[in-house]
Amino acid sequence: MCGIVGYVGPEEALPIVLAGLRRLEYRGYDSAGVALLDGELRVVKRVGKLGELERALEGDDRPTGRVGIGHTRWATHGVPNDVNAHPHVDCRGRIAVVHNGIVENFASLRAGLEKRGHTFASDTDTEVVAHLIEEKEGSLAEAVRATVNELEGAYAIVVCSADDPAVVVGAKVSSPLVVGLGDGETLLASDIPAVLDRTRTVIPVEERQIVVVDRDGARFTDLEGMPLQPQPIRIDWDVALAQKGGFEHFMLKEIHEQPAAIRDTLAGRVSASGHLDLEQGHVDPGVLREVDKVFVVACGTAFHSGLVAKYAIEHWTRLPVETEIASEFRYRDPVLGPDTLTLAVSQSGETIDTLEAARHAARQGSHVLAVTNTVGSSLAREAAGVLYTHAGPEIGVAATKTFSTQLVALYLVALYLAQERGTMFPEEVAEALARMRELPAQVERTLELGGQVRALAERYAGANDVLFIGRHVGYPAALEGALKLKEISYIHAEGCPAGELKHGPIALVEPGVPVVAIATECHVYPKVLSNIQEVRARGAEVIAVATEGDREIAKLADAVLYVPRTPELFAPVVVTPPLQLLAYQIANLRGCDVDRPRNLAKSVTVE
Repeated sequence: MCGIVGYVGPEEALPIVLAGLRRLEYRGYDSAGVALLDGELRVVKRVGKLGELERALEGDDRPTGRVGIGHTRWATHGVPNDVNAHPHVDCRGRIAVVHNGIVENFASLRAGLEKRGHTFASDTDTEVVAHLIEEKEGSLAEAVRATVNELEGAYAIVVCSADDPAVVVGAKVSSPLVVGLGDGETLLASDIPAVLDRTRTVIPVEERQIVVVDRDGARFTDLEGMPLQPQPIRIDWDVALAQKGGFEHFMLKEIHEQPAAIRDTLAGRVSASGHLDLEQGHVDPGVLREVDKVFVVACGTAFHSGLVAKYAIEHWTRLPVETEIASEFRYRDPVLGPDTLTLAVSQSGETIDTLEAARHAARQGSHVLAVTNTVGSSLAREAAGVLYTHAGPEIGVAATKTFSTQLVALYLVALYLAQERGTMFPEEVAEALARMRELPAQVERTLELGGQVRALAERYAGANDVLFIGRHVGYPAALEGALKLKEISYIHAEGCPAGELKHGPIALVEPGVPVVAIATECHVYPKVLSNIQEVRARGAEVIAVATEGDREIAKLADAVLYVPRTPELFAPVVVTPPLQLLAYQIANLRGCDVDRPRNLAKSVTVE
């Protein structure tokens, strides 16, 4: 969850490290800090957002040096304050460590270090790493390698030392880490956007690897010290994608990027003959023809996309599908084997619960297919196959364009299964793909509802509770709408199946409570109307999201957001953007930090 940047090169490191941290602040904003090497090690760190650190670094006494590391923190061990901020140093103040993740055995390690005379300044698990390295002999790389072999947990660490001042050393165990190869300079970071203004050539650090970077490049070994030769990859993202592009917030920019992101995710998936082709992601069609059950594992927004996938896969292939919260999946002992397909969905490809669920499925013999936005991520590398979404960087913590591209990618998986298993005729697959290619233009039309949404936001920004209801694929859309609102506005919002209202949630309805009803054209539309009447009878104010041309809904709802007509299974793609805009506008009116909601981080890399 934390952001890490390291730099070795010919230029002053501080501005480069700070620029990288600015691009990673979405990963954590409880505190931030830097360590610079210029003969001696100097550390500056501050609680709060990155701006607090930048203010502390103003003036003539700012640290200098051409080697530096930096960190922006999302707290796990120890409250956010100056002392618990990273980097952490050893007893001599010669070694500095920044860390993303959790060291699970830190308590026993700390107890042993204290017995051996080490003094601790913080409450963090990270500080034990600096003290362990201090005890080791040999080069900094050798000391880091020996230390990592004592640690338990999921983490990435980056280290610099005044005793080995020409290098920065990184280690990866589950948490993400990438190397950026520049012109006479080398960077380390926990995510690709941090290095894009310096280089487009990166090397993802693989699981359980050590990397030593200097001005000449990077040297990789495994934890036993055996040399490795990973191949660099080229990143084609435009640097401007990591900037706001004139929008007030990253979230608003990314909502409006959805049409392009959907087009990019669809691009190149269909051959000239009209045949859907996912084999470039190493998806073995022979395996897909033999499986008799599908599991979808994901967290948060990705879980909601997985719920929609369940409807699509079961409808188009007749395969049974279970969609499960990834953090619960491996603890319930699911029945897995070579006859099952596990779809692991994660924007970052580093979500630890999803990653561990995928690993568990693979150990049980299930065929794991990753759906992720991040090239070279842990999930992409470890899965048997991968289907990339092409959303580009998403800086806002609340997922928007990554949700729509996950939906599209999962529809492609469902259609590919149907194609390879023969449960749909080729012309049916072609028709579905043709309708999917209409989605970008349809989403563009939904974004034209911004003015109407703004008026609704002004009306309901003071609400204490909001209910979202829907049936069939409208239910996952309701869940996602509620999640967006609660994430960024801090209003209590609940999504539920419309038919479940009378089994409990309707007790929350009283005069004036807003209820957002997903009421697009579908085979259960009359039942949705009945559920709307149930809440209206109890004084609710209904905001309906309905299909263009539907005049009946206007008689029942206090406000209607009309979206383009699209096949029932594809409705969440066009329904969700207005809900995202509603959440955004309400949060903005309430003065909330839209891009950095409290207590949340973009990539959840700890359990």
